[in-house]
Amino acid sequence: MFAERTYGRFRGESAGGLSMGITPMVKRLLVANVAVFVVTLLWSPARDLLALHPPQLLTRPWGVLTYMFVHAGPWHLAINMLVLFFFGPPLERRWGSPEFLRFYLVAGLGGAVLSAVFMPATVVGASGAVYGVMLAFAMNWPNAPIHVYGIFPVKAKWLVGFLFLVSLLEGVSGASGGIAHFAHLGGIVAAFLYLKMDWRPAALVPRRPGTPVVRPKPSGRKGKVSVSARKEPAPREHRSRAGNEDDERRMLDEVDRVLDKISEKGIGSLTSAERELLDEVSRRRRSN
Repeated sequence: MFAERTYGRFRGESAGGLSMGITPMVKRLLVANVAVFVVTLLWSPARDLLALHPPQLLTRPWGVLTYMFVHAGPWHLAINMLVLFFFGPPLERRWGSPEFLRFYLVAGLGGAVLSAVFMPATVVGASGAVYGVMLAFAMNWPNAPIHVYGIFPVKAKWLVGFLFLVSLLEGVSGASGGIAHFAHLGGIVAAFLYLKMDWRPAALVPRRPGTPVVRPKPSGRKGKVSVSARKEPAPREHRSRAGNEDDERRMLDEVDRVLDKISEKGIGSLTSAERELLDEVSRRRRSN
């Protein structure tokens, strides 16, 4: 699966392995949210114009995107931006800026969809998107300690699980209190589906028998591996165990190289051969 291929190697990494500091796309999102908030303060009709109005989706379709940049007040803005500031940069460093922005918007759209279905009231705020970011962080670094109120350390997986349960119970009970709980739930659900399913067009097309698959082979330099494409060989019943171990070691080395490339340049930088390699590793894991 997509999450297991791309992010699985970082699961269980401690907080000590996370570097702090703002990243480019997170910075742009913070600036955009603050700028829109200032605009709504200076010109109040902008808030209503950019908000999500489920009964008016046909006449105001832009609301499914713009609503996540509008906030009801300074505390609403501050909390969402604080979450984005702390949880967003580690993900952007791993995925690259384009992939992080795509994920952020998908989570926000999930919040809009679930809100429109179950709570047809005006919705504003980046909560759906930032809840998705928190979930992704917890899936990558489940045991990273999050200090609630700066004092109490709670593992990321337990904190996100608790927030999910609160949103679910509050949403089902109807005790909204002015909080769009279904936007939170929609962000979490959309983020989970996006991470666990590969929606790239190439992954949706079944590969015909005999088409090229990627196999790593020696490049001629000791310890280095290059990617090449050739047809899937017929099974060798008498292949030695040592040969299998060598092939597996080479493939894992090549996967590490591809994952490092994703970390540095984003998933959009991968070649078709490198994407096929990740697909092949994923298929082998599922079959085992």
